[in-house]
Amino acid sequence: MKSVTIAMWSGPRNISTAMMYSFGNRPDCFAWDEPFYAFALKNHGNDHPMRDEIIAHHESDWDRLVKACLAPPPDGKSVVYQKHMTHHMLKGFDRAWILPLTNAFLIRRPERVLASYTRKWADVSLRDIGFVEQAEIFDLVADHLGRAPAVIDADDVLADPRRTLGRLCAACAIPFDDHMLSWPKGPKSFDGVWAPHWYNAVWASTGFAKPENRPIELSPHLARIAEAAQPHYQRLRDHKLS
Repeated sequence: MKSVTIAMWSGPRNISTAMMYSFGNRPDCFAWDEPFYAFALKNHGNDHPMRDEIIAHHESDWDRLVKACLAPPPDGKSVVYQKHMTHHMLKGFDRAWILPLTNAFLIRRPERVLASYTRKWADVSLRDIGFVEQAEIFDLVADHLGRAPAVIDADDVLADPRRTLGRLCAACAIPFDDHMLSWPKGPKSFDGVWAPHWYNAVWASTGFAKPENRPIELSPHLARIAEAAQPHYQRLRDHKLS
Protein backbone atom coordinates (compact mmCIF):
# COMPACT_ATOMS: atom_id res chain seq x y z
CA MET A 1 0.00 0.00 0.00
CA LYS A 2 1.22 3.49 -0.81
CA SER A 3 2.11 5.37 2.37
CA VAL A 4 -0.44 7.87 3.72
CA THR A 5 0.12 10.67 6.22
CA ILE A 6 -3.12 11.72 7.89
CA ALA A 7 -3.20 15.12 9.55
CA MET A 8 -6.24 15.10 11.84
CA TRP A 9 -7.28 18.62 12.81
CA SER A 10 -9.33 19.20 15.94
CA GLY A 11 -9.53 21.31 19.03
CA PRO A 12 -8.91 19.95 22.52
CA ARG A 13 -11.34 17.63 24.31
CA ASN A 14 -12.74 16.35 20.99
CA ILE A 15 -12.02 12.65 21.72
CA SER A 16 -8.82 13.48 19.83
CA THR A 17 -6.66 11.30 22.09
CA ALA A 18 -9.00 8.33 21.76
CA MET A 19 -8.80 8.78 17.99
CA MET A 20 -5.00 8.80 18.20
CA TYR A 21 -5.07 5.62 20.30
CA SER A 22 -7.40 4.04 17.74
CA PHE A 23 -5.00 4.70 14.88
CA GLY A 24 -1.93 4.08 17.01
CA ASN A 25 -3.18 0.55 17.71
CA ARG A 26 -2.98 -0.31 14.00
CA PRO A 27 0.16 -2.38 13.35
CA ASP A 28 0.84 -0.35 10.20
CA CYS A 29 0.55 3.09 11.84
CA PHE A 30 2.95 5.55 13.44
CA ALA A 31 1.06 7.98 15.71
CA TRP A 32 2.34 11.45 16.63
CA ASP A 33 0.82 13.42 19.50
CA GLU A 34 0.33 17.18 18.89
CA PRO A 35 3.56 17.98 17.04
CA PHE A 36 3.22 21.76 17.46
CA TYR A 37 2.25 21.95 21.15
CA ALA A 38 5.67 23.09 22.37
CA PHE A 39 5.98 25.46 19.42
CA ALA A 40 2.64 27.10 20.25
CA LEU A 41 3.43 27.45 23.94
CA LYS A 42 6.84 28.96 23.23
CA ASN A 43 5.65 31.41 20.58
CA HIS A 44 2.23 32.36 21.89
CA GLY A 45 3.39 32.67 25.47
CA ASN A 46 0.19 31.42 27.07
CA ASP A 47 0.18 29.54 30.34
CA HIS A 48 -0.69 25.85 30.30
CA PRO A 49 -0.23 22.91 32.65
CA MET A 50 3.37 21.63 32.45
CA ARG A 51 4.32 24.48 30.09
CA ASP A 52 8.06 24.54 30.86
CA GLU A 53 8.36 20.76 30.76
CA ILE A 54 6.58 20.56 27.39
CA ILE A 55 8.87 23.18 25.85
CA ALA A 56 11.96 21.48 27.27
CA HIS A 57 10.94 17.99 26.16
CA HIS A 58 9.48 18.54 22.67
CA GLU A 59 10.64 20.18 19.44
CA SER A 60 9.54 23.82 19.14
CA ASP A 61 11.20 24.97 15.90
CA TRP A 62 8.61 25.55 13.12
CA ASP A 63 10.84 24.59 10.18
CA ARG A 64 12.08 21.38 11.77
CA LEU A 65 8.53 20.39 12.74
CA VAL A 66 7.21 21.02 9.23
CA LYS A 67 10.03 18.94 7.73
CA ALA A 68 9.29 16.08 10.14
CA CYS A 69 5.54 16.23 9.43
CA LEU A 70 6.22 15.88 5.72
CA ALA A 71 8.72 13.03 6.08
CA PRO A 72 7.88 9.45 5.04
CA PRO A 73 6.56 7.07 7.71
CA PRO A 74 9.29 5.69 9.99
CA ASP A 75 10.03 2.11 10.99
CA GLY A 76 8.52 0.49 7.92
CA LYS A 77 5.03 1.81 8.67
CA SER A 78 2.66 2.70 5.84
CA VAL A 79 0.40 5.11 7.76
CA VAL A 80 1.26 8.19 9.83
CA TYR A 81 -1.42 9.67 12.05
CA GLN A 82 -0.67 13.20 13.22
CA LYS A 83 -2.97 14.47 15.97
CA HIS A 84 -3.00 18.24 15.46
CA MET A 85 -4.61 20.95 17.56
CA THR A 86 -5.85 23.68 15.22
CA HIS A 87 -5.01 26.53 17.60
CA HIS A 88 -1.35 25.49 17.49
CA MET A 89 -1.22 26.91 13.95
CA LEU A 90 -0.37 30.48 14.97
CA LYS A 91 -0.96 33.56 12.88
CA GLY A 92 2.03 34.63 10.81
CA PHE A 93 3.21 31.08 10.05
CA ASP A 94 2.43 29.72 6.59
CA ARG A 95 -0.01 26.82 6.78
CA ALA A 96 0.42 25.79 3.13
CA TRP A 97 2.81 23.01 4.18
CA ILE A 98 -0.21 20.88 5.17
CA LEU A 99 -1.63 20.70 1.64
CA PRO A 100 0.34 17.62 0.46
CA LEU A 101 -0.98 15.64 3.45
CA THR A 102 -4.24 13.75 3.75
CA ASN A 103 -6.12 16.24 5.91
CA ALA A 104 -9.18 15.29 7.96
CA PHE A 105 -11.21 17.13 10.56
CA LEU A 106 -12.62 15.94 13.88
CA ILE A 107 -15.43 18.10 15.26
CA ARG A 108 -17.48 18.11 18.45
CA ARG A 109 -20.30 20.23 19.75
CA PRO A 110 -18.85 23.34 21.45
CA GLU A 111 -20.75 22.89 24.70
CA ARG A 112 -19.33 19.39 25.16
CA VAL A 113 -15.82 20.61 24.37
CA LEU A 114 -16.11 23.39 26.95
CA ALA A 115 -17.61 21.15 29.64
CA SER A 116 -14.73 18.70 29.22
CA TYR A 117 -12.01 21.37 28.93
CA THR A 118 -12.99 23.22 32.09
CA ARG A 119 -12.84 20.04 34.15
CA LYS A 120 -9.08 20.13 33.51
CA TRP A 121 -8.25 23.84 33.16
CA ALA A 122 -10.57 26.64 34.22
CA ASP A 123 -9.10 29.44 32.09
CA VAL A 124 -10.58 29.15 28.59
CA SER A 125 -11.27 31.44 25.65
CA LEU A 126 -12.62 30.90 22.13
CA ARG A 127 -9.06 30.66 20.84
CA ASP A 128 -8.19 27.90 23.32
CA ILE A 129 -10.73 25.51 21.78
CA GLY A 130 -9.66 26.06 18.18
CA PHE A 131 -12.98 26.36 16.33
CA VAL A 132 -12.01 29.49 14.38
CA GLU A 133 -8.65 28.04 13.33
CA GLN A 134 -10.29 24.73 12.42
CA ALA A 135 -12.63 26.52 10.00
CA GLU A 136 -9.70 28.45 8.51
CA ILE A 137 -7.70 25.27 7.93
CA PHE A 138 -10.77 23.53 6.51
CA ASP A 139 -11.21 26.36 4.01
CA LEU A 140 -7.53 26.21 3.05
CA VAL A 141 -7.72 22.49 2.35
CA ALA A 142 -11.11 22.66 0.60
CA ASP A 143 -9.89 25.43 -1.70
CA HIS A 144 -6.84 23.35 -2.57
CA LEU A 145 -8.82 20.17 -3.23
CA GLY A 146 -11.80 21.80 -4.91
CA ARG A 147 -14.05 19.85 -2.53
CA ALA A 148 -14.63 19.35 1.17
CA PRO A 149 -12.05 17.16 2.95
CA ALA A 150 -13.14 14.40 5.30
CA VAL A 151 -15.01 15.57 8.41
CA ILE A 152 -16.16 13.31 11.24
CA ASP A 153 -18.19 14.25 14.30
CA ALA A 154 -17.17 12.87 17.70
CA ASP A 155 -20.81 11.96 18.41
CA ASP A 156 -20.85 9.71 15.32
CA VAL A 157 -17.58 8.04 16.32
CA LEU A 158 -18.91 7.27 19.80
CA ALA A 159 -22.30 6.09 18.53
CA ASP A 160 -20.92 3.74 15.87
CA PRO A 161 -17.11 3.52 15.82
CA ARG A 162 -16.86 0.78 13.21
CA ARG A 163 -19.07 2.55 10.69
CA THR A 164 -17.63 6.03 11.19
CA LEU A 165 -14.00 4.94 11.24
CA GLY A 166 -14.63 2.77 8.21
CA ARG A 167 -15.89 5.77 6.28
CA LEU A 168 -12.95 7.85 7.48
CA CYS A 169 -10.46 5.19 6.38
CA ALA A 170 -12.12 4.99 2.97
CA ALA A 171 -11.92 8.77 2.61
CA CYS A 172 -8.22 8.62 3.52
CA ALA A 173 -7.54 5.78 1.05
CA ILE A 174 -6.50 3.23 3.68
CA PRO A 175 -8.20 -0.03 4.66
CA PHE A 176 -10.14 -0.20 7.90
CA ASP A 177 -8.46 -2.31 10.58
CA ASP A 178 -10.31 -3.94 13.49
CA HIS A 179 -7.40 -2.98 15.77
CA MET A 180 -8.82 0.55 15.67
CA LEU A 181 -11.82 -0.41 17.82
CA SER A 182 -9.84 -1.09 21.01
CA TRP A 183 -6.48 -0.52 22.66
CA PRO A 184 -4.72 -1.56 25.88
CA LYS A 185 -5.18 0.44 29.06
CA GLY A 186 -2.51 2.81 30.25
CA PRO A 187 0.03 5.24 28.78
CA LYS A 188 1.26 4.83 25.22
CA SER A 189 4.77 5.17 23.86
CA PHE A 190 3.64 8.02 21.59
CA ASP A 191 1.95 10.11 24.31
CA GLY A 192 3.23 13.65 24.72
CA VAL A 193 4.87 14.58 27.99
CA TRP A 194 1.65 16.43 28.92
CA ALA A 195 -0.32 13.16 29.08
CA PRO A 196 -0.34 12.81 32.91
CA HIS A 197 -2.34 16.03 33.18
CA TRP A 198 -4.84 15.50 30.34
CA TYR A 199 -5.12 11.77 29.59
CA ASN A 200 -6.19 10.06 32.82
CA ALA A 201 -9.64 9.14 31.46
CA VAL A 202 -8.40 7.77 28.15
CA TRP A 203 -5.62 5.88 29.95
CA ALA A 204 -8.38 4.02 31.83
CA SER A 205 -10.19 3.17 28.60
CA THR A 206 -9.88 0.22 26.25
CA GLY A 207 -12.08 1.65 23.48
CA PHE A 208 -14.47 4.43 22.59
CA ALA A 209 -16.91 5.44 25.31
CA LYS A 210 -20.66 5.51 24.82
CA PRO A 211 -22.09 8.88 23.69
CA GLU A 212 -22.95 11.36 26.43
CA ASN A 213 -26.64 12.20 26.48
CA ARG A 214 -27.00 14.14 29.69
CA PRO A 215 -27.71 17.87 29.29
CA ILE A 216 -24.89 20.34 29.82
CA GLU A 217 -25.23 23.53 31.83
CA LEU A 218 -22.65 26.21 31.09
CA SER A 219 -21.91 29.42 32.95
CA PRO A 220 -22.86 32.62 31.10
CA HIS A 221 -19.20 33.13 30.16
CA LEU A 222 -18.87 29.63 28.69
CA ALA A 223 -22.25 29.89 26.98
CA ARG A 224 -21.01 32.98 25.13
CA ILE A 225 -17.92 31.09 23.96
CA ALA A 226 -20.09 28.17 22.82
CA GLU A 227 -22.35 30.56 20.92
CA ALA A 228 -19.35 32.12 19.15
CA ALA A 229 -17.98 28.69 18.23
CA GLN A 230 -21.29 27.26 16.99
CA PRO A 231 -21.26 28.70 13.43
CA HIS A 232 -17.78 27.29 12.81
CA TYR A 233 -18.82 23.89 14.13
CA GLN A 234 -22.00 23.87 12.08
CA ARG A 235 -20.24 24.83 8.87
CA LEU A 236 -17.94 21.83 9.11
CA ARG A 237 -20.75 19.60 10.33
CA ASP A 238 -22.60 20.28 7.09
CA HIS A 239 -19.79 18.32 5.36
CA LYS A 240 -19.41 15.42 7.77
CA LEU A 241 -19.17 11.88 6.48
CA SER A 242 -22.49 10.09 6.78
